[in-house]
Amino acid sequence: MISEAPAMEIAAENLGHHDALSNKAFGFWLYIMSDLVLFAAIFATYIVLSHNYAGGPTGKDLFHLPYVFGETLLLLFSSATYGLAMLAINENNSNKVLTWLTVTFLLGLGFVAMEINEFYGMILEGNGPDRSGFLSAFFTLVGTHGAHVICGLIWMAVMAGQVIRKGLTEPVQSRLLCLSIFWHFLDIVWVGVFTVVYLTGVM
Repeated sequence: MISEAPAMEIAAENLGHHDALSNKAFGFWLYIMSDLVLFAAIFATYIVLSHNYAGGPTGKDLFHLPYVFGETLLLLFSSATYGLAMLAINENNSNKVLTWLTVTFLLGLGFVAMEINEFYGMILEGNGPDRSGFLSAFFTLVGTHGAHVICGLIWMAVMAGQVIRKGLTEPVQSRLLCLSIFWHFLDIVWVGVFTVVYLTGVM
């Protein structure tokens, strides 16, 4: 009985650790669902205000589809490269993980830079969020998504640092998985933005 006690303690400790990771995963999914509700509300607001031009420019006047398509490709490719980082985790290859995280980060950074440039050009021409209900809803929806991408990039940089310092430990892998869910979620949201805002806007 004495020899069985340490084994029982280790089993209980492992079970508790597993439960903690499960709780974290469940909590993260709750966050994703709340974010989904947030974006759904902003999408609905945009749809309601999308024709409220107040005598100002319309989507046809402002949107340049080839430019936005370039943004879209950057974000979609970043989703693919993050998937390659997750495959490298399965191989327990830290160097590959860091390589693909770096590529993903650069693609995401390119997306943010293009979006900021788009916003800057609009505001410079006097087409800021205060110009009309349409532009107010546009800047809110696209800007909220962009802010999420920036948060994802910061998270990605932190995770790269953790991989360097700690290696691919179980907690690090769990955080990378959560980031993967978050990043792919942002890609899905952007496909919605591209379709509802840009494609519909130029029709």
